[in-house]
Amino acid sequence: MGDDAGRPSTPYIEDLSVRPELTDAGAQLHVTATVVGDEALSERITYSLRPEGDSRKSGMMDRASVETDGPGRERVHHTIEVRDPARWWPRELGEQNRYTLRAKLGDSERTVTTGIREITRDGGELRVNGEPVAIRGVNLTGGTEEDIDRASELNATVLRAHASVLPPACYERCDREGLLVWQDLPLTGSGAFDTDRAQSLARTLARRRAQNPSVAVYTIHDDPVDPFGDGLGTGTLDRLRLRWRAWRSSYNRSSAETVAEALPDGSPVVPVVGAPGIGADAGSYYPGWEHGQAADIETLLKRYPVDVVAEFGAGALADDVAEAAGFDVTKHDRHAESVEDSQAYQASLLRTVIERLRVAGVGALAFSLRDTDQAGMGVYEVDGTPKAAVDVVTNALRPMQAFLADPASGESEVVVVNDLPKSFDLTLSWTAGDESGEFEGTVDGGGHWRGGPISLSEGNTVTLVLQVGDHRIENEYDL
Repeated sequence: MGDDAGRPSTPYIEDLSVRPELTDAGAQLHVTATVVGDEALSERITYSLRPEGDSRKSGMMDRASVETDGPGRERVHHTIEVRDPARWWPRELGEQNRYTLRAKLGDSERTVTTGIREITRDGGELRVNGEPVAIRGVNLTGGTEEDIDRASELNATVLRAHASVLPPACYERCDREGLLVWQDLPLTGSGAFDTDRAQSLARTLARRRAQNPSVAVYTIHDDPVDPFGDGLGTGTLDRLRLRWRAWRSSYNRSSAETVAEALPDGSPVVPVVGAPGIGADAGSYYPGWEHGQAADIETLLKRYPVDVVAEFGAGALADDVAEAAGFDVTKHDRHAESVEDSQAYQASLLRTVIERLRVAGVGALAFSLRDTDQAGMGVYEVDGTPKAAVDVVTNALRPMQAFLADPASGESEVVVVNDLPKSFDLTLSWTAGDESGEFEGTVDGGGHWRGGPISLSEGNTVTLVLQVGDHRIENEYDL
């Protein structure tokens, strides 16, 4: 029952949050309940925990005391021991086991759903419960639950919440779908920021998202330096300018590192995502859009190595429009004129960069999933209509795929990338013009297999067919 103003009858539970932690004995759920009362309290909160879905694990009950001296809000902290917990896994590794925790105080109830897992970062991959997960996926700003489904259909393992906080329903959907979230603080662009405010923001965000097992890694500052401020072209001179600008760029990392300390111990943190040459922890590299050509990603990685390229891509028109919010028409017009050419260029660039990154074993997060206006960097239009790049990205991000190491005339090895945890026997057949051949081998779990080389001629179509058990996976190149 509520009072005349619609407020719940006191005492009541205003908020409930939980932070799971794996231990040698199983797991602990660190629970915080905010209780509101209009008088001194001496009560008990009853907690009930039950597994979601088809888990055969049993539930449990526990209680915590609430003691207050008078009216007001009181945070009640309690730890629940969970023996032999069913762990939450990303979708390519296992089941998305979760638990629902219910807190009851008198007639007042609150529930929260969580998952128990351990996540660490090891270069271009994340480790969930000790098992490697390759970082491959897309960036998203804002977003809807449908966007989570789109990212899953693209074969993404990771969705980066780019300099923004997603709606709560999106995190819930990622929990259910087994899609990991790379969470940025909403701090982006050149210049300094208020460190104290950023620390408070980091603590609040981490506390709110602790219940979501999908939230895997945090970034503090996005794109703190822009070495391409007045625009660059695509020729040799422009690449030399990039080299000079990257060399002279500087960024004081201390603020981002200080804020990172406000996050819980053990949280994987990438303090800075940024352009070449500033010493960022993950790259914001845009070959073929900001400068040079898409294949220049290999040169960038050699000169400015990173384990993850957290942003790359090209803009594409959805309609024949003159301008759109956040869309750089000048850069776009250097590469394409019509809507068809625009989308074809975007698709070609994304394919080239994704393939080169996967062959190199570097994490790849394309920018971005969906446009926010009538044109943009998304592979989907603002209304969710697929652009030409969707099929290309889906194929390039398959957990197992065969690539040409150097798709140009001459000779090239064939590289099979296997992001799955199991090893597989494979047969790879290829055709290049009038030539054809076949290889057999075994690709290790989380590994690469190389075969060849094969001879390539300009103008040929090269088809790679990977047969793994009953699965047939194709990749085709027009040289």
